[in-house]
Amino acid sequence: MSRRRIGFWYRLAAAIAKPPLTVLFKRDWRGKENIPAEGGFLTAVNHNSYLDPLLYAHFQYNTGRLPRFLAKASLFKPFFVGAVMRGTGQIPVVRASADAAAAYRSAVEAVNKGECVAFYPEGTLTRDPDQWPMVGKTGVARVALLTRAPVIPIAQWGGNEFLPPYAKKPSFWPRKTHRVLVGPPVDLSAWHGKEPTAEVLREVTGAIMTDVKHLLAELRGIPAPDGLYDPRKAAKDAERAGTSAAAPAAATASAATTASAASAASAASAASDKDNDATAADGTGGADTGGGQGGHGKGAA
Repeated sequence: MSRRRIGFWYRLAAAIAKPPLTVLFKRDWRGKENIPAEGGFLTAVNHNSYLDPLLYAHFQYNTGRLPRFLAKASLFKPFFVGAVMRGTGQIPVVRASADAAAAYRSAVEAVNKGECVAFYPEGTLTRDPDQWPMVGKTGVARVALLTRAPVIPIAQWGGNEFLPPYAKKPSFWPRKTHRVLVGPPVDLSAWHGKEPTAEVLREVTGAIMTDVKHLLAELRGIPAPDGLYDPRKAAKDAERAGTSAAAPAAATASAATTASAASAASAASAASDKDNDATAADGTGGADTGGGQGGHGKGAA
């Protein structure tokens, strides 16, 4: 079986989501010919807005190849949303647990049955300041190497202009355009037959995310940066920069404290000298008075 039948739950979700998305967004969808017409495959998509799953699902629904997403298990808990998620065949993932492996097994089974499984390899909204794709997690690589199914890189842009990453309020005007660019399958032949070690999985994931990055550069019409944004490395670099900046600041503060102490000591010394001078002047006057009195005594004698 190579195509999923559009069942009740998918039709219901489309009936609810498509009208507002059509009103809110213009569409610029390119490269749909790269979506396989038959057989199982994976898609790897960048993630820069909370609206991405709805917008991307709208796009792929219109290609006729229904996607199954790996989604956080918490999304399956609300009654209605959970019913829709289960009814449309989405795959729950409990991160950092044994159930995560079960999710990947479900993904492999779906691909082997001829379905499409959609991945957001970044695992969360991008933290890149310029909203380029980040270093991805290796789940998509695992499934790709196990199934040898085509991995289709896809870049999207526009949801983030309506609702930027981590923003709470949308921007309704002017009307935004949801842009999608689908690339040809990522060439992973260099890794076929290799043991899926951690290093191999990182290399495969890097190749996939690099293709997504270049598609996004074409979509945005600007050059892509070198490499992929790594939030862990960025955090460490910021920490090191903060430590380096703190050392000169501490030295400056110490020097300022030393200078202030020296200035205070100098002022105290000057004040002491002034007091001594004043005391000496008073003693000399007393001597003059005494001398005058002594002279007066002599005259009296």
